[in-house]
Amino acid sequence: MVIKYVILSVFLFFQDVTPQAQDSISATDSITIKTEIIKAQTSKYVIDGDSIMYIYAGIGPYSIAQRGEKIKGRVSELKSGFFGSEPLRIENTDSSNEIFCGNGLIMTIYDVDANALGLSRNDAAEYYLDLIQEIRNTKDKPVVKLQSLLINIGIALVIVILFIVGLKYYNRLFRLLYLKIRAQKGKMLKGFKLKTYEVLTEDKQILAVTYIAKGVRIGVLIFIIYLLLPVLFSLFPWTQGIATTLFGYILDPLKNMGNKFVAYIPDLLTIGVILVVTKYILRVLTFFKDEVAKGKLEFPGFYKEWAKPTYNIIKTLIIALSFIAIWPSLPMSDSEIFKGVSTFIGLLVALGGAGAISNVIAGLVITYMRSFKIGDRVKIGEVMGDVKEKSLLNTRIKTIKNEIITIPNSHMLNSHTINYTTANDEEGLILHTTITLGYDVPWRTVHEVLIEAALNTEHIKKLPKPYVLQTSLDDFYVSYQLNARTREIHKMALIYSKLHQNIQDKCNEAGIEILSPHYGAQRDGNHSTIPQEHLPENYQAPWFRLKKDF
Repeated sequence: MVIKYVILSVFLFFQDVTPQAQDSISATDSITIKTEIIKAQTSKYVIDGDSIMYIYAGIGPYSIAQRGEKIKGRVSELKSGFFGSEPLRIENTDSSNEIFCGNGLIMTIYDVDANALGLSRNDAAEYYLDLIQEIRNTKDKPVVKLQSLLINIGIALVIVILFIVGLKYYNRLFRLLYLKIRAQKGKMLKGFKLKTYEVLTEDKQILAVTYIAKGVRIGVLIFIIYLLLPVLFSLFPWTQGIATTLFGYILDPLKNMGNKFVAYIPDLLTIGVILVVTKYILRVLTFFKDEVAKGKLEFPGFYKEWAKPTYNIIKTLIIALSFIAIWPSLPMSDSEIFKGVSTFIGLLVALGGAGAISNVIAGLVITYMRSFKIGDRVKIGEVMGDVKEKSLLNTRIKTIKNEIITIPNSHMLNSHTINYTTANDEEGLILHTTITLGYDVPWRTVHEVLIEAALNTEHIKKLPKPYVLQTSLDDFYVSYQLNARTREIHKMALIYSKLHQNIQDKCNEAGIEILSPHYGAQRDGNHSTIPQEHLPENYQAPWFRLKKDF
């Protein structure tokens, strides 16, 4: 390829110096470009006196001369650093090849240009790119005039003197600022607290603000010096390249940031519209949630306590859908690093959040089952107490011993739940206790004694009246279950204790011994366990029968 370009350059050189070539150039109005002198000759512009770039045709509304002037201006801007320091590149289309520097178009090569060179369009584009790169790398020979040099030296001295004087007052300004900061002790700078924990005392806060001010002072000073150096270097021909480089370190990133921001504006507007729409949708949902929770708005089969969890579910879904819609518009959303990090986070959630997800699902199921609500007295498994907190992950119960027990929702879903408060909403909760007595005690007497003991117990309802159930007839005794109603479900332990005390007292007063007798196989000599009223009037306990063999 290099050999082809050398041969082509030699061919163009001889074509340029022969009279026939001059006639040919005049006939086609061939244009060459000189970016150094920027003088238009009749048939060509010369670049640095050595490199000649021929343009053989006008394009569209541009004549050959107009096209040459356009390319000449872009090459001049490229050489001056207007397009930055990015390398040249070629972008191919169906009808042309374009040479770019960054986002700036330098030249477009068409088939007519390639045919004039006797090359393919791709090779012609490479040829022109090498020529433009050579022009770009060619350094101008500075023309120094003594008068201009002395003036520039004077300007440089003035800049340096002004900088030294300004630096004196700059340091004085910051010393005054440090004093002002110390003077704010106890006024604006009172320390920093998080509730009762003092994060920063007054002295530490003053010290931190002072260090920040010193950092700003050094940063601003470095920035000023960085801006002054290119100005000083640009005054002298020998150091103008350094000035361009230093300015490029600041301007190139700013220019790239500006171009990327402008290109990102449509995506930014899309994100803004999605966020605004999501915000107002959530406001409407919040309004309906509050109305349902207050009972002002009712739906058949939908309970008030469902309002908040249903709102949270819909809110989560809407936010998730909004995030999915915003995701393609986020910066770097298509980058491999972004995809890798998001995949890794998703994997962590999938592996480590299985238990949490099961608890969340169980929490939703429990909510819509309406098993209990905050403040209810419940028994879950072996735990009994009042519900203090109910969330998607767990439920907290305060026992009668003031113990706070946290139960995962998934565990609750797999165990039974007894809600004492729900039963209390009707005629009261039925408390029950069981005693066993022998068959020799009349059951009617037992019923009367137990009912009287219940009626004498505080917080036991008089109506409906307590009642006794004989739950079993065992081998040696009868099981009597006392049932009584109460409204004070939060005093169950105290009521049970008082009830048991009254049962003991009433049984003692009635001459009933609370025990569960057990009998052996030997029957002779023992009184019958049948109640006395059911025995014959002449009944007597039998004697023990003994037999003696002689």
